[in-house]
Amino acid sequence: MANIKTAISIEKPIFEQMNILAKDLNISRSRVFALAAEEFIQRHKNIELLESLNKAYGDLSESEPIVPKMRSRHYKMVKDQW
Repeated sequence: MANIKTAISIEKPIFEQMNILAKDLNISRSRVFALAAEEFIQRHKNIELLESLNKAYGDLSESEPIVPKMRSRHYKMVKDQW
């Protein structure tokens, strides 16, 4: 995959923490930023998926006991990612 250079502005404490993390992981600072962006995108996709599931199951009657359990179970799976 082709790499694209970009310039970003971030607060100094975040930049310093990224430098430390890159050094600790023995990877480039660019790689740390790329990994962070990938993780942020995945979290956003998970939130969209959860919203879609809630919307899809939201129109079912409450007499179907599996729906709230599934919604609760899925929430528990993704809640720590937010």
